[in-house]
Amino acid sequence: MKLIVFSDSHRELDSMRDVIAREKPDYVFHLGDHDADAEIISREFQTLPVATVRGNCDSWSDTPQTLTLVLGSVRFFLCHGHSYGVKSGVSTAVYAAMEENADVLLYGHTHVADQQEIRGIKVLNPGSCGYGSPSTYGFFLIENGKIQSWGIRPCS
Repeated sequence: MKLIVFSDSHRELDSMRDVIAREKPDYVFHLGDHDADAEIISREFQTLPVATVRGNCDSWSDTPQTLTLVLGSVRFFLCHGHSYGVKSGVSTAVYAAMEENADVLLYGHTHVADQQEIRGIKVLNPGSCGYGSPSTYGFFLIENGKIQSWGIRPCS
């Protein structure tokens, strides 16, 4: 199973469309700022499951601020990150992921791609897929219920 992770698209949909067409993922996560972009992608790629959380620019939205999902046997904790102060560090978000027994913490907000492992949790910020430079996204390859590879790639 191939999972693609976007964040901070800010109404710049072309990068997401191009990545989806190229990668042909089985699932897409969008980490907010503008969660309505995820709805558009979901309508355009009707057979592609898309999950999203609300970002700080989505205050009008009723999309949840956090989401915990299991794909294979991998437990993902999704958040935009603004309510966890990720611009000052990821510790609070990591603790929230630990409370959810997550294997993976996914966050955005900073527009800066980041990949690390903290306390046994894979932590990934895909950067921004449509706002700023470089334009990036995250990916996970899950086989036999486990993460085989994960990381960050440029959109173009």
